[in-house]
Amino acid sequence: MTQKQIEAAAKADRDNWPLSAADLGRMKRTPQVKIIRRALGISQEDFAARYHIPIGTLRDWEQGRVVPDQAARAYLTVIARDPETVRKALDRQHP
Repeated sequence: MTQKQIEAAAKADRDNWPLSAADLGRMKRTPQVKIIRRALGISQEDFAARYHIPIGTLRDWEQGRVVPDQAARAYLTVIARDPETVRKALDRQHP
């Protein structure tokens, strides 16, 4: 489907209206830890060890049992934007 066809189909479905810019602005974006980890190409164990996150906590986040709190969301955002800098900063703390 072309982009125009997709938009027309979405607008035709009364139960599935596209989100407006205002709608998107009001919504909170939660970093998806599983997507971040997979983009880095590392296992749960490696991600947890590299970024000093308890493995059980990481699994809870990935499986949706627990939503990361505000501080954890901020940390995940920083990891997503610059994972190598975060890794290096943490490596300096633990020689």
